[in-house]
Amino acid sequence: MASFGISANAQLAPAASVVLPTDRTMLPIPEPQYPHSTVLDARNATPPPRFEVKAPAAAPNVLIVLIDDMGFGQSSAFGGPINMPTVEQLANGGLRYNEFHTTALCSPTRAALLSGRNHHVNNFGSISETGTSFPGQTGQRPNSVASIAEMLRLNGYSTAHFGKNHETAAWEVSPSGPTDRWPTRQGFDKFYGFMGGETNQWAPLIYDGMTQVEPSKDPKYHFMTDMTDKAIDWMQYQKSLTPDKPFFIYFAPGATHAPHQVPKEWIAKYKGKFDQGWDKLREETLARQIKLGVVPPDTKLAPKPEAIKDWAKLSADEKKLFARQMEVFAGFGEYTDTEIGRLIDAIKATGQLDNTLVFYVVGDNGASAEGGMNGLYNEMTYFNGVEETVQDVLKHYDELGGPNTYGHYAAGWAVAGDTPFTWTKQVASSYGGTRNGMVVYWPKGIAAKGEVRSQWHHVIDVVPTILEAAKLPEPKSVNGTVQTPIEGVSMAYSFANAKAPSTHATQYFEIFGNRAIYSDGWLAGTVHRAAWETKPRRPLEQDIWELYDTRSDFSLANDLAAKNPDKLKELQDLFLKEAVKYSVLPLDDRLLERTNAALVGRPDLMGGRRTLTLHEGMLGMSENVFINMKNSSHAIIADVEIPKTGANGVIIAQAGRFGGWSLYLKDGKPTYTYNFLGLQRYTVTAKQALPAGKATVRFEFAYDGGGPGKGGVGTILVNGKTVATGRIERTQCCFYSADEGADVGADEGTPVTEAYKVPFKFTGKIDQVTIELKEMKKADSEEAVRARKAAALKKGLSD
Repeated sequence: MASFGISANAQLAPAASVVLPTDRTMLPIPEPQYPHSTVLDARNATPPPRFEVKAPAAAPNVLIVLIDDMGFGQSSAFGGPINMPTVEQLANGGLRYNEFHTTALCSPTRAALLSGRNHHVNNFGSISETGTSFPGQTGQRPNSVASIAEMLRLNGYSTAHFGKNHETAAWEVSPSGPTDRWPTRQGFDKFYGFMGGETNQWAPLIYDGMTQVEPSKDPKYHFMTDMTDKAIDWMQYQKSLTPDKPFFIYFAPGATHAPHQVPKEWIAKYKGKFDQGWDKLREETLARQIKLGVVPPDTKLAPKPEAIKDWAKLSADEKKLFARQMEVFAGFGEYTDTEIGRLIDAIKATGQLDNTLVFYVVGDNGASAEGGMNGLYNEMTYFNGVEETVQDVLKHYDELGGPNTYGHYAAGWAVAGDTPFTWTKQVASSYGGTRNGMVVYWPKGIAAKGEVRSQWHHVIDVVPTILEAAKLPEPKSVNGTVQTPIEGVSMAYSFANAKAPSTHATQYFEIFGNRAIYSDGWLAGTVHRAAWETKPRRPLEQDIWELYDTRSDFSLANDLAAKNPDKLKELQDLFLKEAVKYSVLPLDDRLLERTNAALVGRPDLMGGRRTLTLHEGMLGMSENVFINMKNSSHAIIADVEIPKTGANGVIIAQAGRFGGWSLYLKDGKPTYTYNFLGLQRYTVTAKQALPAGKATVRFEFAYDGGGPGKGGVGTILVNGKTVATGRIERTQCCFYSADEGADVGADEGTPVTEAYKVPFKFTGKIDQVTIELKEMKKADSEEAVRARKAAALKKGLSD
């Protein structure tokens, strides 16, 4: 037999069997290189050791729970009025941190939490929907800032994310991508949740990985229960198949962000419990906080913002409505925490809870005052500059919290929810916006139970804490990209020592011009704009700064700016130094203007396009990837084929019950409905049904012009012949929905009109639908002038 020049008994070189130390600072960990075998017969050869990346021995499971829009003084675990038994139980078995801080806004906090770097370093100086072209504000996390999910996955963990994402650039949320910044490309093996900043809990637009999930038809469906079920299922798979492999779960409910939606039995638990009003609630909450030991015994209530009315001066209708709004929110909070309890119980049932490091962060920012002075029946009115009166909202009193409302409470409850502080979400210059209760639970790693920790920490400190607990080094390179060093510090030193000095000495804050600097117990900051204000109070250069010694003034009740101007100046200078270091400058206090991609240089998937052709089955296209038809004349042209039996159903629709439009056939008749924020609906319908065969259905909208949000005339044509016309008095200027998209051949989620039930799929055939934007009329010139001025300013010119 031929030998092929190979020895029958030769072995691998001895060096092949040497196991080298694993370098976990370079991720992914490179596979070892073994010399090619010279052995002919496998029976005579010794295989090299199997390469497998495993987490360090005894590395804990990690669970991060992040509640949305809940203030420091709302959870019962921190003295609040909302019964939250799960976080209380974890706190009683672990540690409460009463000086833990977020960024004052959702996306920035989430980016910082998952990366260990400041939010501007993540390019999330704000939410991606208000991103700009400046570094620090682009809404696109750079490759040099890897997430903790990717770090753990490449170190042998199973990783999953359930709930709210809001960290993928809004213009990238489509099948066209790019998908680099979707959760499953950012370190998560599993993602089940929604992509934007909020969702309709009764009818969410959900993705499993990058695949859109068909809406549930269960009348009792609620996303909070659904996401918990999915998290439990995934966790049980992991611990059944690979019990020794640790998991990382990021569990981020949309609750308790607006819309406040919860099964009515949870609302009923709080009936009458807020009739005393927000002023009395602040006093009651502070008393409980002192008794719990989560604030010092000498803590005083900081002053209430001037805009918030005294409860005693409200009318009977205001008191009735506002108390109901808080009942809904409180029920939402307890329901959410109870569902989280199911996940904790499921982990316990696997025998893994003792070695699970749990971070339960009670709020990604302070309580939200975005409901304004009266609260809202439909939160989308806030984003369209439409005011809802108390009487407007009272019409929906019995429906609040249910599927027919998209509500938010009045701002007075947000201030009370941030007790003992003054301000709220968005106000990054105040602890009311940035201080959130946080519980750490890890029986195997933390001996103390039920104790309070008062070391000053920030959300960027969670990642280095996890790495230390798992005995993992900070990676220097991830997927071939050198990493920006982690900017947070580990909190692990505080686990066993309540009196250990804080290691996080300096931290800047900035959101939409609200800004502050913390340094060694001092806080200096300025309130540039409150959440209920659409314009800044004054130019950035004229802002009035405040100064607090937080070591003796827990609630920031005593402004020392006038008494200690030298210290204030020192901290203002430090802010500017940190702002340069972390790409905070230039400051950008624009709000609604930043939603216009053309004005701020943000990518726009439809940028400059005047037409868009769509096909049947294209579903869930968000406003950020769909052609913008608002505030302009346009046409919708649908080429359809009607069977002999006739046809019904939606040809194309955008958004749903709380604002949107739909072109559909009802009883075979071409019909168009415009839904103005769920407040008014305007319908144009033909008298005759479409006959069998091919047809072109065209809807034309002639916009009145004269500024945004005006009305116009709608006309339906069939094969070029006018068959219906009607007046549409009002249109939405700015937004339809945070998550309900445009659908071709159906209306998924919630219905634009109650004339049909979703999904009302089209029973004929749709060849294509084309949307055409018409040329601007002279009446539209005001908007055109603004656009020209913005372009001129960008070039450094002057009109």
